[in-house]
Amino acid sequence: MVKMYYDSDCNLELLKGKKISIIGFGSQGHAHALNLQDSGFDVRVGLRKGSSSWEKAESAGLKVQEVDQAAATGDLVMVLVPDEKAADLYETQIAPNLKEGDILMFAHGFNIHYNQIEPPANCDVIMVAPKGPGHTVRSQYLEGKGVPSLIAVHQDASGKAKEYALAYAAGIGAGRAGIIETTFKDETETDLFGEQAVLCGGVTELMKAGFDTLVDAGYPPELAYFECVHEMKLIVDLINSGGFAMMRYSISDTAEYGDYMSGRRIITEETRKEMQKILREVQDGTFASKWIAENQAGRRANFLACRRMEAEHSIEKVGAKLRKMMSWLKK
Repeated sequence: MVKMYYDSDCNLELLKGKKISIIGFGSQGHAHALNLQDSGFDVRVGLRKGSSSWEKAESAGLKVQEVDQAAATGDLVMVLVPDEKAADLYETQIAPNLKEGDILMFAHGFNIHYNQIEPPANCDVIMVAPKGPGHTVRSQYLEGKGVPSLIAVHQDASGKAKEYALAYAAGIGAGRAGIIETTFKDETETDLFGEQAVLCGGVTELMKAGFDTLVDAGYPPELAYFECVHEMKLIVDLINSGGFAMMRYSISDTAEYGDYMSGRRIITEETRKEMQKILREVQDGTFASKWIAENQAGRRANFLACRRMEAEHSIEKVGAKLRKMMSWLKK
């Protein structure tokens, strides 16, 4: 059983007088920067010169500096840029500006765990990873609530790395909901596996397979889309609210019976063996090596080709047509 930490376990005084540099102003970056500033800390955002986010950050009342300047100024430097961009940005603009005693931070363990970033020995290296998108991290904070967060320590040069991680997590609101300690290894490997085998790869392939099965059998693609794609949100929302039990309570008995009788025919022992293989490829670095090589080759080998092919699948065309009928989806 993991231990949960809350605001009462976090010493926010550790961050008083510290300069916090948030590198990046995307989904997580904007939420971290604004939440920490609202918590009373000295925050600046590090962006490349000419970034489209520069004006957004300034309009939100934040100090903005170029990345190298923010890294040099900050006592805590939180790197919130995409995995594939972080290593080069770190090598060219962050590493040369780190000082002894600085705290280098991440919200995902990929680059540290797979040795794409090798931090200096005289800095703390920690992770604070909210388990929710940035807009939720921000909106929950504004409501006086928070999003649960993971923390991890990779390197404890100061002897206070865990305390700094807890303080930062509390500063973005996570201490109101709960903070869980993990490791860079466990966060990275479970995150990558979940994305590939279940959340993204598994779910989208399952929906496409169901859609294709019905369409190939002669059923209208509109019906196939409703039954195999659109209604997924209803099921997932129920599970999020109350687990499998609430979902099964809420659906019809016919659907529940079908759940018990047919689920294992889809997710077979062979499927589970393939999941274990995917996990091994995450653990031994095979996936990371392929992804790094893909980016080094300009993403032409697989990534961009797959993106084009997926966009051309009939499920996208049918979905786009049907979503126009759903006024509640329009922003």
